[in-house]
Amino acid sequence: MTRLADILTSKEGDIAELRRHARTGTTRQAIDVVRALRRIAGAPLRLIAEIKRRSPSAGILSRTLAPPDRALAYAEAGAAMVSVLCDGVFFDGSWAHLQAARDRLDAAGRATPLLAKEFVLDERQVEEARDRGADAVLLIARVVHPTRLASLANAARGEHLEPIVEVMDERELDAAMACAARVVGVNSRDLDTLEMDAGRAARVLAAIPSDVVAVHLSGLRDARGVSEIARGRADAALVGEALMRLDDPRPLLSDMANAARGRS
Repeated sequence: MTRLADILTSKEGDIAELRRHARTGTTRQAIDVVRALRRIAGAPLRLIAEIKRRSPSAGILSRTLAPPDRALAYAEAGAAMVSVLCDGVFFDGSWAHLQAARDRLDAAGRATPLLAKEFVLDERQVEEARDRGADAVLLIARVVHPTRLASLANAARGEHLEPIVEVMDERELDAAMACAARVVGVNSRDLDTLEMDAGRAARVLAAIPSDVVAVHLSGLRDARGVSEIARGRADAALVGEALMRLDDPRPLLSDMANAARGRS
């Protein structure tokens, strides 16, 4: 089995556990993610900073800042959005991390949207994302049939969440367009092999319709890389491991934010 297959198998248990518990519910009004991420002409590239304590490719990452502290640090350093890993088995994440990040940002008066980053196979995961304070939920085109992708996207919209559809190639982009995705992320990393392919990502990003928010996913390490992406089609870019390797991510993220604005 590939690592992706292992992850998806583990989701069966996670979903069963969620179904054993009633929803907590929420009356919170979700933040407009499309507005937060869309880049109009002359505007800076929007940065999505990720909380990921471990990954299959990088191993264990920094634990110095707790998830809520890191979420606030990201917001203060210029992140337009914060992504929180919710998978526990492979990424040491949790739904509790998402909730804690939301609570800390709200307490600080920061209207920074949160992305629930999970391997979503079931509507119950979408519900949990909403109840835990997310404004968007990641839907990965590779892991579900296109018909199922459309169903999950509709479920997200029904919960007032923005479905951010992750794709790797043109076929998956077609599936994202078929489910009326308003935000599409292109992953540079092959989820099966974990190998990076920047050329493929650039090609697919360029194919995203102009009225859809385009997000570059994976592979950014420094301000120079951000500058390169900012010159292309992307409205936004996600930064994960480069920040998570640092006990204090603020200096690097600030440099990246300056690069996103065209400043050295």
